[in-house]
Amino acid sequence: MIRIDDKPYLVVMRTPGEELFQTAGFCLGEGIADSPDDFENIGYDKDLDPNIVDIWLKSERREKIQDLLMRKRLVSQTSCGICGKEMIEELHQILTPAEDSFEVESSVVFDCINTLSNKQKFYQTTRGSHAALIFDDQLNVISFAEDVGRHNAVDKAIGEAFMNRTLDKGRILVLSSRVSYELVQKAARAHLPMTISNSRPTTLAAEMGQALNMTLVFPAEESGLIIVFGKNRIKRE
Repeated sequence: MIRIDDKPYLVVMRTPGEELFQTAGFCLGEGIADSPDDFENIGYDKDLDPNIVDIWLKSERREKIQDLLMRKRLVSQTSCGICGKEMIEELHQILTPAEDSFEVESSVVFDCINTLSNKQKFYQTTRGSHAALIFDDQLNVISFAEDVGRHNAVDKAIGEAFMNRTLDKGRILVLSSRVSYELVQKAARAHLPMTISNSRPTTLAAEMGQALNMTLVFPAEESGLIIVFGKNRIKRE
């Protein structure tokens, strides 16, 4: 459970571990925090219940997002996208289009996917987990996470970079799963202009990615690529 200012906010089913990073990444993605400095404190008491993470916001941040705190979900969303269209206009109020000052060669896309695959340990055992990986513009790994839930994996990877204050160097998000609009939202809030996935995005994710000037790309058969949007960031070799 995530509690904000001592009040229940969200219950999440997750793979144990990296709870603080997951919570921080979730808060960034939802607009609860824009910077680690928005937290007065974030943590849990291992002697009480490590399944409860407490967030204390600074007073100025709390006042700024009062409306958001009133809309607590209590139960984590699935990524079906059924209610997504009703949220798009609201989400765009906390999202900004990606800049164009970044590009990579097409072969890098496959290198990124291979790196993600090689780092996955849970999947090799369970065949039922997801992973997320963030690279900088020099293709150095900034953060990596695995979890039974793909949203959780992204929150953990983004949250690690966020709390370590290296997220501003991030350029590429690599996912083991298909891309839903929630994952585009998380990438946009993290200012990651390119998302590479093992599977194609949903229609709603594609629409949001286009509106936010993001590059969405996934591998096709016979060593090809399908660039949904943002082909200007991928150079032909």
